Amino acid sequence: MATVDKMPMLAEGYEKLQNDVRHLKMVERPAIIDAIEEARGHGDLSENAEYHAAKERQGHVETQIADIEDRLSRAQVIDPSTLSGNKVVFGATVTLLDENDKKIKYQIVGETEADAKIGRISYASPLGRALIGRAKGEEVEFAAPSGDKYYEVKKIEFI
Repeated sequence: MATVDKMPMLAEGYEKLQNDVRHLKMVERPAIIDAIEEARGHGDLSENAEYHAAKERQGHVETQIADIEDRLSRAQVIDPSTLSGNKVVFGATVTLLDENDKKIKYQIVGETEADAKIGRISYASPLGRALIGRAKGEEVEFAAPSGDKYYEVKKIEFI
């Protein structure tokens, strides 16, 4: 029997998932139903490529809907501004110093919200896992695809 693990996420990540599932249900699903109906009107379904393509797309969309609804049902929405402490936890914004004394800033977020380009890393990523539980001044070492990396935790904020 599978356990139902909570999925931590920020409020904006939760809202994005809600919008995504709403779009799939209100826009994509009706468009696929229309495409199936139109393809049925073309006759023999066994050799109807449009019908098979629409049915395949319907399967993909229904799988996406089920996946997003599962994530929403397991969501644990966390507001970083209500957190405090001196250790890195989910939602914290961490300023790091790399080996060349270059500052890097990341917010620890849920898997669906991660985007390193805008400074958001998943708590489940190698760096995210290495940072969780660390305090200001501690050194962090983790294995990145490009090799081992070392950082020092300079600042922990809850914004």
